[in-house]
Amino acid sequence: MAATKNPALKELIAGLQEDLSREYQAIIAYTVYSNVLKGAQWMNIAGELRKHAGEELQHALTIADQIDYLGAVPNATPKAVKLSEKAEEMLRFDLDNETETIRQYRKRVRQAEAVGHYALAEQIRQIISQEQEHQHDLATALGIDVPHVLEEGA
Repeated sequence: MAATKNPALKELIAGLQEDLSREYQAIIAYTVYSNVLKGAQWMNIAGELRKHAGEELQHALTIADQIDYLGAVPNATPKAVKLSEKAEEMLRFDLDNETETIRQYRKRVRQAEAVGHYALAEQIRQIISQEQEHQHDLATALGIDVPHVLEEGA
């Protein structure tokens, strides 16, 4: 495979594989959390989490397509999903995951541009935009400020 000869491209693909595992994690977490949140105060956010699960699936499909395009086989392994019986903890887990996802995707944009994959960088920017919406929804539900992820832009 030609991609493995270029160290920067190999690193990009490895990062995308990690991103794909994070997307799988998000799909599972949002699916489970949306079904276990109980109580009137959580019904709106439970609906949002269901919507987020669908958006994360689209992200996973996009990333898997890009991995394939770059000559690798997309992985099938999600990162671990943390569970809790407390709604606030579940939402905090999601918020932390979204924040890390944004941080990693910003890194991936820089990597993609460094090897000349500008279309990939643009697709990831679109994903970042949705991930930031998820981050905002979760922070709002928790009644806290949105965590900032500002290193080096994207």
